Amino acid sequence: MLLSVDRSEASAEQSISFDVIAAVAEREGIDPVELEPPEYDALYDVINPEALDALFATRENGRNRPTGRVEFPFCGYHVVVTSDGDVDVSPLE
Repeated sequence: MLLSVDRSEASAEQSISFDVIAAVAEREGIDPVELEPPEYDALYDVINPEALDALFATRENGRNRPTGRVEFPFCGYHVVVTSDGDVDVSPLE
């Protein structure tokens, strides 16, 4: 599970980037730590994990960010991440 995310200060909440990896791993029927190159794409080769996490993170002033969504291909799946924290993974067509 190659993420370029510093987990030294992990919170009770998982990051959106980890949720993406976990959702794809679930579809593949494997543990998230097994989702590694060369068999699988690295998330950071497709999208910047830190930017994805920051995009939907609470602002420094405590206010939520506006609604939105990000879509990208990853490991043969179409991934949709929404501002409410949902991660939808479906096969690429």
